[in-house]
Amino acid sequence: MAYHKCINCGSRYGIDEIVYFCENCGDILEIKYDRGELAEALKDNKWLNMPLSVWRYRHFMPISDDAKIVSLNEGGTGFHSCENLAKRLGLRQLYVKNEGENPTGSFKDRGMTVGVTKAVELGVQSVICASTGNTSASLAAYAAKAGLQCAVLIPSGKIAYGKLSQAMIYGAKVIQVRGNFDQALDVVLKLSEKHRSVYLLNSINPFRIEGQKSLGYEICDQLNQETSDRVVVPVGNAGNISAIWKGFTEFHELGLIKALPKMTGIQAAGSAPIAKAIKNGSDMIVPVIKPETVATAIRIGAPVSWKKAMNAIRESGGTAETVTDEEILNAQKLLARVEGLFVEPASASSIAGLIKLVQNGVIDKDEHIVCVTTGHGLKDPDTAVKMSEKPVEVDAEIAAIEDALGLKKQVAILAR
Repeated sequence: MAYHKCINCGSRYGIDEIVYFCENCGDILEIKYDRGELAEALKDNKWLNMPLSVWRYRHFMPISDDAKIVSLNEGGTGFHSCENLAKRLGLRQLYVKNEGENPTGSFKDRGMTVGVTKAVELGVQSVICASTGNTSASLAAYAAKAGLQCAVLIPSGKIAYGKLSQAMIYGAKVIQVRGNFDQALDVVLKLSEKHRSVYLLNSINPFRIEGQKSLGYEICDQLNQETSDRVVVPVGNAGNISAIWKGFTEFHELGLIKALPKMTGIQAAGSAPIAKAIKNGSDMIVPVIKPETVATAIRIGAPVSWKKAMNAIRESGGTAETVTDEEILNAQKLLARVEGLFVEPASASSIAGLIKLVQNGVIDKDEHIVCVTTGHGLKDPDTAVKMSEKPVEVDAEIAAIEDALGLKKQVAILAR
């Protein structure tokens, strides 16, 4: 039997109660399971023959009615062996788990398939979220599939058009708030508490985390029931790193894997309350009032799931690091040009963080490493265009194109 449990005081709530925070202490909640019941359900091993996807792990999801599952075939994303990048960094083995291959182009789809399914089970008619982009795109798509009304609040300032266009075309009511993400989230929290028919689906909703933990399960299965030494993850609102850790620990508790990886969180330097707290040995974060970074998906100054994230990092023996916008963009370009993987800036922060930690000697070059890239590069095409070489315009003549390609110079050199 699954239930909500407060991560602070341990208070429990029924799995079908609409509750976002502990009513006793105000802290956040997580979903817990009866381990014996879960172990019994897994005995038939039929799930191991299913294709990789979120719903391969149906037994690990707190959903009662399979007929109500809302899915766009999420999960089963690529697990890329990055030998070229590993060689450049002097690493023994490096994989990239590319979440941009999900239906709406980001890891958010893992959480939304479970969150929106739960919304349907609960009988709500409307769903809502605050978003810097990917959450709004994903929620709008799954709400459309489920036939639910959807509203998304986005902060003022730069929103990547690749993401905004998705929310709009899927039919969500898009409202731009004069303020940052944290202010928009505060509004949707208050709205969902005031109007119980409007179901909140930011990552504060623990059903979102249940879907996202499947990322950890898939890494284990793609490594043949093993784990890497370390998993490097971009951190914004901090739900994903804690979700992945939850997936690893659940597999470990059930004896499906023998070891656990070190969780390593990467934040943009202009939006890094968790990384700074980890570095300072603090048990609390200091919110960033005006977070700034080119990596808009992680431009969050007061991450709601900070406590879960810090627990995951510390329990796993991992660490956290900050990276500058320049380091992020350089890493984005490097990954594209040596591995053919085009990811958005926030995703590239995991690669930038890896490079920095290797250079600083924090990561041993013999470690087996998985970097999670969270969203497709086409989420933010403007940034990619701005930092790339501009197209060369020439006449439609062979000689002009030969000049542009430097072919005449090559022929001259070979003729010597």
